[in-house]
Amino acid sequence: MSLSVHLPTDRPLRAIGEPLARLLNLPHLADHFPLLVYAFLLFTAVHLVISPFLSARLLPKSYGKLRSRRAVNQWNIQVVSLFHVFIVLPLAFACFSSDTLKSDKLWGWDDRVGRTVAVACGYFLWDTLDAIINFDDIGFLVHGASCLTLYMMAFRPFLGYYAPRFLTWELSTIFLNIHRFLDKTGYTGSSAQWINGVILLSTFFSVRIVYGWYLTLDFMHSLYAARAELSTFYLLVFAFGNLTLNALNATWFYKMIFAIRKRFDDEAKPLTAGAPEDGTAPPAVPPVPASASH
Repeated sequence: MSLSVHLPTDRPLRAIGEPLARLLNLPHLADHFPLLVYAFLLFTAVHLVISPFLSARLLPKSYGKLRSRRAVNQWNIQVVSLFHVFIVLPLAFACFSSDTLKSDKLWGWDDRVGRTVAVACGYFLWDTLDAIINFDDIGFLVHGASCLTLYMMAFRPFLGYYAPRFLTWELSTIFLNIHRFLDKTGYTGSSAQWINGVILLSTFFSVRIVYGWYLTLDFMHSLYAARAELSTFYLLVFAFGNLTLNALNATWFYKMIFAIRKRFDDEAKPLTAGAPEDGTAPPAVPPVPASASH
């Protein structure tokens, strides 16, 4: 997949990115900094302008009944999340055929990874700023900031093989957001929500639990094999971050099971008092150089 469009703002943005790349020791950041900025601006525009405009016209009844600022913001966040998935997944899949990445999973580089990670980082930058400005849950803030930091490391380059593969976790986000929109458009407990719920749980379990842990084991093996080349800090940060986000996936999976059951069985009870009853588990996002979205 080639993104060959060049804009007049590319050069000044690249000039801004160069000192930032030197400061952070991310040699490949400067070349992809313009795309990162464009992605951030696009997701911000969808959040603040495009989603409110289209939602009010295409779904005036459902969008109009959202009374609180938080409810309106959550709706628009979900639109951005869905939009991001349909952009980043094709970019991520395009990286899978790279022989360079396959031959060197830790240090290999391919410009396709740069484009993919630039879009993902633009998204997570928007996500982190929204979590700060519209603070709702510390988990969203930690999640966004962690993913932004970990994915930025791919510009070193580092973990270029794993970054696009963990982004495939976002596949389950499609059905999570559909589940939420069905709630907000009057289809709670409908056949459509039941079918979507089955697909959501199947997809989440497949890409995040099964494939996710398979990637995690391969990732840990690569880290261990390169332990002599990595500082103890790097080893601990990436290993701990990966395991933590995998544990969160397991937690979110349980919470989604309860939330979906609750739509069809009033007697369903969570195993813990903290399980959400609105199905709004944190975004599904990779856990390593790493993906949710709110």
